Amino acid sequence: MAGRDFEEVLRRIRAGIQAGEFRITQHAQQEMVEENITLAELVEAIATGTILEDYPQHRRGPCCLLSGETARRRPLHVVCTTELPVVIVITAYEPRPPKWVTPFRRGEAK
Repeated sequence: MAGRDFEEVLRRIRAGIQAGEFRITQHAQQEMVEENITLAELVEAIATGTILEDYPQHRRGPCCLLSGETARRRPLHVVCTTELPVVIVITAYEPRPPKWVTPFRRGEAK
């Protein structure tokens, strides 16, 4: 995220979520249902999350991948927009092998 302040981006995302100024895409809703992720868990993961990856050229506009934990220490990844007035949650999932070795490290490409 060259040129962008991680802390400021996180602050804006968290403020939008806390203020209820967010939307969840249909894809994110489907993933949340499939993985039994509640809205409360999504909010908890964003509140504790750190930015792992930046996607400045995403088709929905600049966004990032957050890695956070729920109150029960369940790791979750959330992809959301970073520069729109309303935060859009694009997807949410629990990071698992083989794609993720840990919540912070990708698996080996095959």
